[in-house]
Amino acid sequence: MAHPIHEATENSPFGDLTREDFYKTHHVIHQQEFMLNRRNMKIFTQSWCPDATTVTELKGLVAMVHGYVSESSWIFQLTAVAIAKLGFYVCALDMQGHGYSHGLYGHIPDIKPVIDDCIQFFDSARADHPKLPAFLYGESLGGAIAILIALRQKEIWSGLVLNGAMFGVSSKFKPVWPLEKLLPVAAFFAPNWRVIFTKSLTMKSFKEEWKRKLVTKSPNYRSSGKPPAATALEFLRLCEKLRKLCHKLELPLLVLHGEDDLICDSDSARLFYELAGSRDKTLKIFPGMWHQLIGEPKEDVELVFQTIFSWLQDQASMNN
Repeated sequence: MAHPIHEATENSPFGDLTREDFYKTHHVIHQQEFMLNRRNMKIFTQSWCPDATTVTELKGLVAMVHGYVSESSWIFQLTAVAIAKLGFYVCALDMQGHGYSHGLYGHIPDIKPVIDDCIQFFDSARADHPKLPAFLYGESLGGAIAILIALRQKEIWSGLVLNGAMFGVSSKFKPVWPLEKLLPVAAFFAPNWRVIFTKSLTMKSFKEEWKRKLVTKSPNYRSSGKPPAATALEFLRLCEKLRKLCHKLELPLLVLHGEDDLICDSDSARLFYELAGSRDKTLKIFPGMWHQLIGEPKEDVELVFQTIFSWLQDQASMNN
C-alpha cells in the first residue's frame, strides 16, 4: 500500500481533493473534537478508522504523537490515514501550543503536562476499544513523549514505533557555546526568548523542497520552529532523562532514523537502541536520509513506511 503523501501537492496534503473527499476515497472515517485537560485548556483531538466496506474487524489501536511545531493534522495525518487503512483505529492530538490546541505557540517548559494530556486522551480511546492491542507511535519530540508514556503505563502498550525520535539533540542544532551553558539562566529570566537556534527546522527536516512548501501552507503554520529558551532547556533535560531510563523499557520496539538527521542525531538513536531493555527490538538507520523520513523521495518513503506498516501488522497478529 502506497503512502498517501504521494497524492499530496505543495499546496495541500489532500492533493486536488477536499479533506472530506480524501477520506471517502481512502474509505476512512474521521472524527475530531476538543478535550478539556486538567488545566482547563482545550486540546484538539482526532481519530481515524477504516469504514465497514474495507475492514470488518479492527486489528489494533495506534496512538500517535507528533513532533515539535508539528500538529496532528496536515502532513502528519497522512500516516494516520495509511495506518487506519491497514485496519487500525488511530488517534492523535495536538500538544499544547501546537495546531488547534490552546497554549502559547511552541511553549513547553515542562513536558509532564503534555504527557498527562496524551494519557488522558489515549486512555479514553482505549476504553472505547478495550480488546484491541494498543501501540504508540511517535515522531521527533513525539517519540520521546511516547517513550515516557510507555514507561509510565508499562502493562498497557503492546509496542512502540519511534520515527526520528528525539533521543539526543544534534551538536549541529544545539545552541552555540556559551549559549548552551547559559540556557538555564536564560530560561529563568526570559523563558519565551526565541533566539536559541538560527536555522529553520523545516529546512533541515524535509529533503524534498515541495514538501517544505507544503508545511508552510498549513493553516497553523506560524514560524520556522525556534523554541523559547525554557522549551529548549526542557528538551535537553528530556534527552538526559531518556538516557537514564531507557533500560527500563521492555515492550516491543521499532526504531527508525535517518543517518543524516541534523536535528536528532542518529548516534543517539543507536545508543538508545543498545541500552533499551526490550527483548524484541529492531533498529533501522537509513543512509542519506534526514530528520523527517516522510520528507524523502518516493522510493525512500515507501522503504521506511512499509517497514512500519509491516511491523505493526505483525505485532498486532501476535497480540490477537
